[in-house]
Amino acid sequence: MLIDLLRHGETDGGACLRGSRDDALSPLGWAQMRAAVGSSRPWSRIVSSPLRRCAEFAGALARLHELPLAIDDRLREMHFGEWEGLGAAQLRTADSGVVPRFWSDPAAYPPPGGEPFGSFQHRVLESWASLCACVADDHILLVSHGGPIRVILGRVLDLAPQMLPRLELPHAALSRVRVWEESPGKVIASLAFHAGRL
Repeated sequence: MLIDLLRHGETDGGACLRGSRDDALSPLGWAQMRAAVGSSRPWSRIVSSPLRRCAEFAGALARLHELPLAIDDRLREMHFGEWEGLGAAQLRTADSGVVPRFWSDPAAYPPPGGEPFGSFQHRVLESWASLCACVADDHILLVSHGGPIRVILGRVLDLAPQMLPRLELPHAALSRVRVWEESPGKVIASLAFHAGRL
């Protein structure tokens, strides 16, 4: 089975920690995502985060290619609490000590009032496990956010949480993971390709 992971494109409102905010894609964001997937139709189905910056594009693509679409709430972005909607400059003045610690170790230093990393990781990997449980000749497009995709790639690459912020995922980055059953009940995955059009 192949699972392509597509991060949403640029959103309205400029660069910030968007988290659970439900901002829409900008016109550039739509163009970025269209360019990432191209005109091909290799997928058998699409699974998306419910947030508009993912779900609206996923819905449009599903209608265009007449593909089934599932919305999975577990694939929404991490909730950043008091940091939601803040840009880089605002974050530096908001809590200069905690922010760098969060980026160096998100599990140990959660955002104030935000979602604990362990809870975030658990829900994302629960969704991932449900997809991997259906190992078959299937090709899924998963449309989500930088945080959930980093968690999934971290599982595939066996990375500690401290390493996840180092994974570069620009807007509309496309990654491909190949999943197969090594033995009954044991599913393994490998990162086959990352970034750009597949």
